[in-house]
Amino acid sequence: MKPPEPPHRQNRCRPKPWDMSAGHLSRQFRLAHGKSPYAYLMRRRIERATALLCRGELSVTEVCLAVGCSSPGTFSTRFTELAGMPPTTYRRHTAGAAAGRVARPVRNREAPTAERQLA
Repeated sequence: MKPPEPPHRQNRCRPKPWDMSAGHLSRQFRLAHGKSPYAYLMRRRIERATALLCRGELSVTEVCLAVGCSSPGTFSTRFTELAGMPPTTYRRHTAGAAAGRVARPVRNREAPTAERQLA
């Protein structure tokens, strides 16, 4: 009697999404998105970082960690490559632009007042 096949060899005729090498996945990703998975991920992280830096609530290190980067140095280098300036400079430039923005909706008319009846 033949021993059963190990689980990793069963149903090999049906491909699964994870049934490809890392190199093949990278090539397919590059064909679909025009860049490597790492470059795509870093672009998304830097886009998120620009939004967080515009808000001005977190330090650059906190932004670095919030977007999933573990090294502030690498984050700063990649941010500079992709955004054209270091994160601190980006924050300084966007802080002036953000100062004129309204953070809350503005009322366009007076709130109704309750008239008191004098007795």
